[in-house]
Amino acid sequence: MSKQQCTEPDPNLFATPPYCKKTGKSLEENDEIGEMLPDIPNEVSISKLEVSNPGKVLKLIETLNDGSTKKLEAKLNKYLKNECEAKFVFLINLHSISEEAVVQVIQERILLESAKVLLSEEALKSILDFQTNSKANDTLDEKLQELIKDIVPEGMGELNIVPVITTEYKESQPVFLVCLVNALKDPEYISKFVCESFRYCLPLFLNTRKSEEERRLKAECQKLLLVARKLFSHLGDLSDLLKEIMSEARRLTNAERCSLFLLDPDHMHLVAKVFDGVSPAEKRTEVRIAADQGIAGHVAATGEILNIKDAYKHPLFYKGMDETTGFKTRNILCFPIRDEDNIVGVAQLCNKMGGHFDYFDEQVANAFSIYCGISIMHSLVYKKIQDAQARSRLSNELMMYHMKVSNQDVLDVTMCPGEHEIPGFSKFSFTPRKVLLKESPCFVLKIMQDLGFIETFRIKRDTLVRFILYVRRGYRDVPYHNWSHAFAVAHFAYLAIKNFQLTEKGFFTKLEALAYFISCLCHDIDHRGTTNSFQQQSNSVLASLYSSEGSVMERHHLSQAICTLNTEGCNFLESLSKEDYVKCLDLIKDMILATDLATHYKIHSRQLTMAQEGYNKTIPEHRYYLACLLMTCADLSDQTKDWNETKKVAQLIYAEFFAQGDLEKKMGKEPANMMNRDKASIPDHQLEFLSECCICIFKILATIFPNAKLLVDAIKQNILCWEASKRIFGKLRLEGKTSYEVLISQELEAEVQQTLVSLS
Repeated sequence: MSKQQCTEPDPNLFATPPYCKKTGKSLEENDEIGEMLPDIPNEVSISKLEVSNPGKVLKLIETLNDGSTKKLEAKLNKYLKNECEAKFVFLINLHSISEEAVVQVIQERILLESAKVLLSEEALKSILDFQTNSKANDTLDEKLQELIKDIVPEGMGELNIVPVITTEYKESQPVFLVCLVNALKDPEYISKFVCESFRYCLPLFLNTRKSEEERRLKAECQKLLLVARKLFSHLGDLSDLLKEIMSEARRLTNAERCSLFLLDPDHMHLVAKVFDGVSPAEKRTEVRIAADQGIAGHVAATGEILNIKDAYKHPLFYKGMDETTGFKTRNILCFPIRDEDNIVGVAQLCNKMGGHFDYFDEQVANAFSIYCGISIMHSLVYKKIQDAQARSRLSNELMMYHMKVSNQDVLDVTMCPGEHEIPGFSKFSFTPRKVLLKESPCFVLKIMQDLGFIETFRIKRDTLVRFILYVRRGYRDVPYHNWSHAFAVAHFAYLAIKNFQLTEKGFFTKLEALAYFISCLCHDIDHRGTTNSFQQQSNSVLASLYSSEGSVMERHHLSQAICTLNTEGCNFLESLSKEDYVKCLDLIKDMILATDLATHYKIHSRQLTMAQEGYNKTIPEHRYYLACLLMTCADLSDQTKDWNETKKVAQLIYAEFFAQGDLEKKMGKEPANMMNRDKASIPDHQLEFLSECCICIFKILATIFPNAKLLVDAIKQNILCWEASKRIFGKLRLEGKTSYEVLISQELEAEVQQTLVSLS
């Protein structure tokens, strides 16, 4: 056997299979064929290959394993050229969806840039009636004739054109025009040969075309995802975002120029501030067109994409812009940009490089417009947020300027030489208001040192001191809810942690104890001297921010505490792990919100049940109830001091209450009696508060911690004093004094002291 015989087997060795022969019988009548092709309908007749060599067909099909339609065409062109003995062969791809005729391979040469023309739907359908006859070429669409004329070399002779039809979509559709020039075989042979070849090759071509479409679609999706990422990186600047959108739109569609118009709903105009692809000298500051005029206006009004193949022939095209800029517009692709609900703008692409905008450009534009709309919408929202944040920062800067803590202030506390020793400081009977205000930051630092917080959590002393000083400045100069009150509440937290041995006995972890102390220190930052109900009745800014969540003032105090912590140089918790940091902030949130008495009353019965049944530190709810109880006790701890201190505190409280009552009167509202300086009966209000609120809370505390009984006893003693004060209040009120004037009078002091002596 020769070498040629080994490498190129004789095609005649492939016998013609029985199902290729024209039998004239139905499959039902031919049992042998019916068994071989059971899925073919019975009424179909099988015809043989009349002109093709089956061996060569099979050999061709064996080589058609490329994933590219261009490479498949090159191989098929060679096969057709050889078998039909033609001088020149090429295929015209017919795309019914995009309505295009495309030549991408000539002979075996793959074109770098495909030749294409647009065809109408009618032109495509007319190919179905086209007869294979070189003399009938003039019955083809003029654009097809021009395309063929451009491809066929001059001087070539007779042209044979054979349409290839598919019924893949249930309707007959032309998919190829096979063009052969100067073929030696007769037209009838060529027609049969082409049809027989494509009978077996066409599925490969169609599947490969689909595969290419899938790959193209996947690539476009990847591009769009990259584009989306780039767009969202420009949300902070709308002008940059618009430029990026135009740049990406040009790149995706291979356009020369892009203009982007945003809809101005107030004036019903489309506004373009920048034009991509225009030289700086040609740029205008702004272009406005009516929202219902021109191509862009039409798209904005209808919401439909507009693909214009010849701009100058379109009635909506305005030539004046070209005349002004010197730019020659050939074709236009204009598409709407939508947000979630409405059209927000229009993008207009001009001059597809190398041709015209096709069906696939329209698909890309539609997908791209979604990303554009979302990014523009988010950019506008982001801009509003940025503006709000900027205004907030300015306000904070102004506030911090007036609150500013100097490095010298921090140094004075950090390096303070004083020992700050006061007898009885760690006892419940101690009155923290005796501490001088200027020394209070030093005492806070000393407390945190004594409780081991600084060492345990590796807290930087200067950072902690700066935080303490900023917190102190965060309190307003109101009669009661001021820094003195905050220090007193924090002092009670210190007493509770130390005397109840909260950490030693496992009631609190060290982190929970730290959160408890900080919460007490910050629980009333920026208190305005008015109640939650007043904030809501006056429709204050705080009420608008927090009323839907409840605990208006408490949420504001929490916000200010976090704001202070985030102030530069104040985050003394920075050494905590991420987990502990988040947990600490959550604890601070729960504890500060617990100072709202409305919150206390919601869980009071559960706290009472917990105390009666026995506190279980392994139950998370018990730990939460205990933390809330300790916060409430700390907030009310002024009522556990001696009578003289309690009376002074009452003076501060009612000064604040009556100031609110005066504001309510100016607003045309009738204040509650306890807020009304003309109607308030201070002893009765105090007795009600102590008997129905304070003593109940501290009894629960004493049930859990027996050594808290002395706090209950102190409240009982104060109840007796307020009872004794009622007589002098009645007497002096008859003399014309107001309730507040009686409260601050010397007669009240002497009367109560005399009662206490008689009782002892």
